Amino acid sequence: MSSKRDYYEVLGVNRAANADEIKRAYRQLARKYHPDVSEDSNAEARFKEINEAYEVLSDQQKRATYDRFGHAGTQTFGGFEGFGGFRDPFEIFEEFFGTSFGMGARGRTRRGPRRGADLRYDLEIQFEEAVFGAEKEIDVPRQQTCPRCQGNGAEPGTSPIRCPDCNGTGEIRRQTGFFVNIGICPRCQGEGEVVTTPCTECRGRKRVAETRRLSLKIPAGVDDGTQIRLAGEGEEGINGGPPGNLYVVLRARPHRFFRRLDRNIHLELAINVAQAALGDEVEVPTVDGDLENLTIPAGIQTGETIRMRGKGVPYLRREGRGDQIVTIQVLTPTNLNEAQREMLMELGKTLDKEVVPQRERSFFDRVREALGV
Repeated sequence: MSSKRDYYEVLGVNRAANADEIKRAYRQLARKYHPDVSEDSNAEARFKEINEAYEVLSDQQKRATYDRFGHAGTQTFGGFEGFGGFRDPFEIFEEFFGTSFGMGARGRTRRGPRRGADLRYDLEIQFEEAVFGAEKEIDVPRQQTCPRCQGNGAEPGTSPIRCPDCNGTGEIRRQTGFFVNIGICPRCQGEGEVVTTPCTECRGRKRVAETRRLSLKIPAGVDDGTQIRLAGEGEEGINGGPPGNLYVVLRARPHRFFRRLDRNIHLELAINVAQAALGDEVEVPTVDGDLENLTIPAGIQTGETIRMRGKGVPYLRREGRGDQIVTIQVLTPTNLNEAQREMLMELGKTLDKEVVPQRERSFFDRVREALGV
């Protein structure tokens, strides 16, 4: 006695059910028990049982044989040869729903629309362009659909043919007992067709290299390593799929005088001992390209900073700018003339000669001090 359940019972229909009722019952059950979406531990076995039942009951001749002889008829009558005579259950499912859920690695999906690859372009810009923004023209190499063969890989006047190894399915199927092993066809690489006369321009590859010139707007305030995304400017999609994106990665060249830390610009300014002791009014360069007056207070020491408000880097997503921070370096004179030497000697006699040890501070110590951290 067969251990298989009655096919009508499997689909939940009575023996008088018409073709539409059988199809409707199959649709509901196949969606429910597809192994890629069902959490039922026996989903795969149920899915195959449902498809086996539908394979018989949806065919008028097979159904008549089953109604007369039961499961024995599927093995000995009507051209059946055990389960080996049935089609792969996933193939039946795909005929209805046009998808294979998690079976995306199967060869036939390679012929569907696929998104194009994303591209990266490294662009070196000037320090000032990173601060204030710029407009650039860039030449981006990428793969485009071959204009000669229109992307089918075959020389005009000829056409690709159905792959003889997989009969156009893009898959090679090997049945081992109850299971069907499916792999991508090695001859057509899952495309389902092969080119016998390759296009002379793309040599059958369906694409050609092309350099595309694009306009790029760099916003003010970008930093070294900033990425700018140009939607749809990557590789062209395959089989009607959407294009990928282009990511432009910015590399800012260092400046001769200025250094940048977040939104602030740092400048080291050398002054002489007289300016440090007495104070002074000097002109200093800014990233804007002009000179600004800066007041040096009397008695300033090496390493102390003066903040110039609003002379730094613009904020990317809001109004305002950072600051320019000027770090003072007091220079000790080395080539004094006689008069200067005598003047300093007289000054030295009036100054305190006590030695006070000082911890050496690095540039970043001074930056942290200026930032109050």
